[in-house]
Amino acid sequence: MESVDNFRDVAGIGAGYSNNLGLRVNRGVFYRSNALASNDADATTLDQLGLSAVYDLRTDGEIASKPDRVPAGARYTRHPLTSGQMPSSSSLESAEQSREFMRNMNRQFVTDPEVRAELGALLTDLAESDGPQLFHCTAGKDRAGWTAAILLSIAGVNRETIYADYLLSNTYSAKSIEATRILVTEHRGPEGAAIIEPLLVVDPSYLDAGFDQLEADYDTINNYLLTGLGLSPQTIAILVAKLVG
Repeated sequence: MESVDNFRDVAGIGAGYSNNLGLRVNRGVFYRSNALASNDADATTLDQLGLSAVYDLRTDGEIASKPDRVPAGARYTRHPLTSGQMPSSSSLESAEQSREFMRNMNRQFVTDPEVRAELGALLTDLAESDGPQLFHCTAGKDRAGWTAAILLSIAGVNRETIYADYLLSNTYSAKSIEATRILVTEHRGPEGAAIIEPLLVVDPSYLDAGFDQLEADYDTINNYLLTGLGLSPQTIAILVAKLVG
């Protein structure tokens, strides 16, 4: 879609991603996207999906500057996946600082108790609600990217496929990334644009940081789900059944 360019099915394209047992992830169950600032054509497309729920992972300020156009019939719920402990991106002075900023964001999906509580609540809602559901952040790449990576991990999809899916944000959002790069260059010059660019894209090292932190703190995905996010075994089983059942 033009106005919601990072919208896609968590299961992937075609028949859906294959998991480690050779089963396909079910399409039409969970969707991910950037903010739903939809034009009329894209709003019509979203209305036709029959979404039962939309989960907004953004902060108050992000929502105020770009409110959602909620698809017809969908329940709107917020689960902000943002830590109050993150420094402001305006303090960044180099591209490497920007990359480390993004790595820290992914680490805090694991280390920050408030973020873990919201993510656990989001996954519980996804398990307990019927019908197709959508979750999104602003660009659809970081908070939505981590959530999608965890769902695909629950489905038993291998890491190589999870990383390839994560990196698709750079492809889907290529035009909007370039437009932002041009705008920043006009206002801050090429050096300023070089500092900001790592914030506009996804990089394997960002997801590495999250998974490395998860394994350091919880050893396995299952322990992260149970101990870190507070999910019950029943909730995990429901998610598995929705994803590959």
